[in-house]
Amino acid sequence: MGSTRYSRHLALPEVGEDGQAQLALARAFIVGLGGLGCPAVQYLAASGVGCLVLNDFDRIDESNLARQILYRAEDVGKLKVEVARDRLLALNPSVVIECVPQRLSPEALEAHIAQASVVLDGTDSFATRLAVNEACVKMGVPLVSGAAVRLEGQLAVFTNKGKGPCYRCIYGDEDEWLGNCEGSGVLSPVTGVVGALMAVETLKLLMGIESGLKNQLLLWDAAIGRWREVGLRSKSDCPLCQA
Repeated sequence: MGSTRYSRHLALPEVGEDGQAQLALARAFIVGLGGLGCPAVQYLAASGVGCLVLNDFDRIDESNLARQILYRAEDVGKLKVEVARDRLLALNPSVVIECVPQRLSPEALEAHIAQASVVLDGTDSFATRLAVNEACVKMGVPLVSGAAVRLEGQLAVFTNKGKGPCYRCIYGDEDEWLGNCEGSGVLSPVTGVVGALMAVETLKLLMGIESGLKNQLLLWDAAIGRWREVGLRSKSDCPLCQA
């Protein structure tokens, strides 16, 4: 730890040299490099998480630029994972960045998640969220799940150790109608706030710091500037975490 790059981390009793060393050994799998994934991966890279695996098959669209803060006007049309890789390596050359620029089959998703220390899901695809959750539960890998739409944000941390709750205990197939930011709109900084919180909870998980969000769903109403927590319970008939 000869560099001063992480000196502010090393000064924290909750982190110190041991915590920073744990980050360096960690492997995070990030699904979705949109409004949530962009701020989250920047903080993970800057914080020294050793390997970041970026999964997104989209190309940058002009409509992304207001909230997906890794990208610039000249990047329109390029693959998100490739632009993100270059920007993250410029931010911290010591991290390893792996790009997965395709939609993954359930088997391929499980294979990637099985290798991960933690998974971050910032997608706006409900089917993808359910598939990521299923793979995380099956592989016993922690999942940090964020969402943002309109002026609202939410965050949950699922440790996937033992019985639930899991993401499917909150939302099931019948909730597929839930809006995404493309159809409903979103205030750009809302995605930044939730993405930054995803990074905070991810770093805590990797360093073994207890999360106050265990069995809680954190909800933010940006219109009135209020936070609230909703307790989560395992569904007795959940086909995943109660299996």
